[in-house]
Amino acid sequence: MLDKARSLPADEIVIDLEDSVAVAHKDGARDAVGAALAEQGWSASSLAVRINETASHFCYRDVIEVVERAGGALSCLVVPKVEAPEDLGFVDRLLGMVEQETERERPVGLEALIETATGLARVHEIAHASDRLEALIVGYADLGASLGRSSAAGEHWSPVLDAVLVAARAAGLQAIDGPHLDVGDLDGMRSAAASARALGYDGKWALHPTQIEPLNEVFTPTEEELERASAVLEALERSESGAGRGAAMLDGEMIDEASRKRALQVLARGPAAGRS
Repeated sequence: MLDKARSLPADEIVIDLEDSVAVAHKDGARDAVGAALAEQGWSASSLAVRINETASHFCYRDVIEVVERAGGALSCLVVPKVEAPEDLGFVDRLLGMVEQETERERPVGLEALIETATGLARVHEIAHASDRLEALIVGYADLGASLGRSSAAGEHWSPVLDAVLVAARAAGLQAIDGPHLDVGDLDGMRSAAASARALGYDGKWALHPTQIEPLNEVFTPTEEELERASAVLEALERSESGAGRGAAMLDGEMIDEASRKRALQVLARGPAAGRS
């Protein structure tokens, strides 16, 4: 699986040391992940490792050994079942020690999985817990179990998605939708991804290689969207340089600074911005 992941066309590869690894194999998996990350040949622009939760005695060794062995290839650690700012604070401080010891130049980022009712209730505090934090991720399976609801996609998840999105945006973070657990249901996954994008989410986790291309298609702007975004920026620039106005008309629609922000967001997702 590690070998296959090297060439997958995903924006980020997340290697798991938590739920997918049996307790008896934790040490061996950690060694294999560290060795794999130290090798060249990864096509993804970001490489992350999901460590064990901070309540687990495996956590501290995950942080120390993965960061020491992976070197500069490691971009982020994904922290599961985050329930309080202190969970991220622990990993943050430990990372700082390891980085100082290894003389690492680029800090390791953090991504937080919101997977419990407690974590959801404290999501705004969690979002501001660490300067390393880059993203909040919805973890459907564990969160569904915590809430006592089905983990299948549906409208019953809308309040959760809104809460995580607002917390992420208020803290200047990415909001990432969790995976579609029915791997064989590509149509359902595509529909869920389109809904997440419409809500404002930046991406969605994939569980299987067959899910990657459909997700890239959903979250990459269409040519029409890119052309419209460019037209908005050009129209506002003409209005500012000509009439000295911060608003303009474009195809019968009033556009202003809010339109500029949205246009820049669209262009940042395009192929020219380095997306797969």
